Amino acid sequence: MPGTLRHRLHEAFVRWALRVRPPEPAPIILTQRRVYVLPTRAGLAYAAALGVILLGAMNYNLSLGHALVFLLAGLGIVAILHTFRNIALVSIRPGRCEPVFAGSSAQFDLVLENQRPDARTSLRLFLDDQAPIEVDIGPHTSTTAALHVPATKRGWLPLSRLTIETTWPLGLVRAWSYAVPDMNCLIYPAPAAKAPPLPWHGESAGGSTRDGNGADDFSGLRKHQEADSPHHVAWKAVARQHDGPLLTKLFSGASAQQLWLEWNDLPAALDTEQRLSILARWMIDAEAAGFAWGLRMPALRLAPDNGPTQLGAGLRALALHGSQ
Repeated sequence: MPGTLRHRLHEAFVRWALRVRPPEPAPIILTQRRVYVLPTRAGLAYAAALGVILLGAMNYNLSLGHALVFLLAGLGIVAILHTFRNIALVSIRPGRCEPVFAGSSAQFDLVLENQRPDARTSLRLFLDDQAPIEVDIGPHTSTTAALHVPATKRGWLPLSRLTIETTWPLGLVRAWSYAVPDMNCLIYPAPAAKAPPLPWHGESAGGSTRDGNGADDFSGLRKHQEADSPHHVAWKAVARQHDGPLLTKLFSGASAQQLWLEWNDLPAALDTEQRLSILARWMIDAEAAGFAWGLRMPALRLAPDNGPTQLGAGLRALALHGSQ
């Protein structure tokens, strides 16, 4: 119960401290009103030690003791000022965030900019209970901090609340602030580890591809891949060499193999996520084999093509299936 109460109080403080409703538009500037300062354990011990020295100096009327206390107290006050200035007015902007597959780690790049003539030293950034990363920012420059978040399920993964803190230079005081950048990472479905072979049926042939993987003229052999059509296996070449690798015939010309990856071709017993994982695997295999492939799903039709743009569009459709 005390832990729950402490968590609620902390969340209420964070909502008040953010001052705006998240996510925040860029750039996020850590103004003086949103930077908070408290002593660390070392700072509390430092203050207690000063109190003991002061009592001793007063009890024994030691002028040197008073001077030492005032000197160390002044040093502590200067440390508060430097710690506060080390984080105040830092600007945060969203950087790159490449799509990843579910089950991996999404990387959010944040650009931290320093417009002051003095460097920012030992700034730590972290999300929730994750280990912090430490960055320095030179005068009038910027640096990029990469935060990693586990991608557990497909769809949009928003960047959660970010905490940025510093105890530089003496570790006696902690200055910190919160930020929630408007940043999302697209998470693709995890490709199925064991998927059925690529669906070859009557509508698979016809059309053309940009890379010339056609069916008119024989152009050579290459190592067989799992996604290759059985019709293109060079059985005669395989028969001539004992224990040799399976080879696939390559063709060039206008006509080419086209694949239609159909939602309705999958067994009815599969649930939505299993279907999406198998379609993701088929897309990757078809792309690796150089086939032009299209996608048919409920309320979606992607014309046959190949290349990174086609693969990205297909995986994006799978990632956002049911959420649009």
